[in-house]
Amino acid sequence: MNSPDDIGLCLMVGIPQPTLNTETRRILADLQPGGIILFQRNYTDPDTLRALCSDIHALTPEHPPLIALDAEGGRVHRLSPPFTHFPPALQIGQTGSPQLAHEVGVALGRELRNVGIDIDFAPVLDVYSNPANTVIGDRAFGSDPQRVAEFGCALAAGLRAAGVLPCGKHFPGHGATVIDSHDDLPYDERDSATLEAVDLRPFQAAIAQEIELLMTAHVVYPALDPQQPASLSPIIMNDLLRKRLGFQGVIVSDDLEMGAIIRHSSVAAAAVQALSAGADLLLVCQRLEHALSARDACRRAVQQGVLAEERVAEAQRRVERLKHRIADRPSLPLPAIGAPEHHTLVETIVQRAAG
Repeated sequence: MNSPDDIGLCLMVGIPQPTLNTETRRILADLQPGGIILFQRNYTDPDTLRALCSDIHALTPEHPPLIALDAEGGRVHRLSPPFTHFPPALQIGQTGSPQLAHEVGVALGRELRNVGIDIDFAPVLDVYSNPANTVIGDRAFGSDPQRVAEFGCALAAGLRAAGVLPCGKHFPGHGATVIDSHDDLPYDERDSATLEAVDLRPFQAAIAQEIELLMTAHVVYPALDPQQPASLSPIIMNDLLRKRLGFQGVIVSDDLEMGAIIRHSSVAAAAVQALSAGADLLLVCQRLEHALSARDACRRAVQQGVLAEERVAEAQRRVERLKHRIADRPSLPLPAIGAPEHHTLVETIVQRAAG
């Protein structure tokens, strides 16, 4: 049984290098995070990455940390060749074939699993409804909610078939904003009927498919909650996502070190607010000292009665269930990273998208 002191379980953190040096090991031993998120800074070659993932899993062998990264294809990919660089979601959507999206999910998942990665922060379930939106753009499968739903669910199912857990993002939809949440806090001023008809539909489809994780958006939706961005809002995470839409999986915050948060709050304060509001796994991607301050702030909040112990226990249970899913996944033969059939798949998508 986890205690409130084990709040590190509710954190997924970034590390600075392609290997675990002495200082990083010391901090991770203190923090005991539920997961590690990897970036381009953590990659040099497949063998070194495989060794890093093995070392991370060995930090707590009985309950290994989950290892995640963003591998969407297109401009959001962290692993250079020999890993296959898959096309952006928009190009996959232009093929008109959800089957090809599924095949990308399988191929992508197999390459990630080959080196020990457990979670891919994909598919993007945002609907590309604003041409001025640069943060999403071609990361979305298209501007039609039904197409986004079909292709997003197909790619998620492919990842799952390969033994990698998908995470849909960015709930309840980041496709109509103008400001990039990496820089500052965007507002989506559309009415609730539009959000319902357009943005929620892909997430509802993914929930019906029992997707394991959903990531929230650092975006304010005045029609839903005029005060807080989705990632800090109990109205959006608890009332809408949990109660109304029936999502039972893990709610992941987007990175709490993004401009949308740190221009208006501290990482520590945002961590307390996000966990209290309904998030289960908090991303702190850049600096381990910020992760430590987030952990300590959440501990204090529990001690002071600001953060309910049961809310923490609920989040811990969901993260533990995710770890069990990874531990129980069957073994399967894995093709080589950058396998010829994966490159053939890329060529097929490019040709089909071009018409």
